[in-house]
Amino acid sequence: MTHVVSDNCIKCKYTDCVDVCPVDCFVEGPNMLVINPDECIDCAVCVPECPANAIFAEEDVPADEQHFIALNAELWHAPGWKTLTKRKAALPDADQWNGVPNKLEHLQR
Repeated sequence: MTHVVSDNCIKCKYTDCVDVCPVDCFVEGPNMLVINPDECIDCAVCVPECPANAIFAEEDVPADEQHFIALNAELWHAPGWKTLTKRKAALPDADQWNGVPNKLEHLQR
């Protein structure tokens, strides 16, 4: 079992979740975070910390976002994606993108 970062993180990349993660399982890409499924201990402390409500337990990922399970598993070890261990500023226009649906086309790999 793991937790999954979903669509609403794209173009927001709030990092409140990173500060509370006891195992440093968040990985940062250009405009999204993902969770390393091999490191996540399923503690769920990150879920309430996400201002974008973009983190779900794997079994709770909405039906229309199931593809984010595989996407997290793929991107956590993508070239240039690095483990993030400390909170940093969200993207400059994060508040404008928060809640915008179907942002996968904007994902920067």
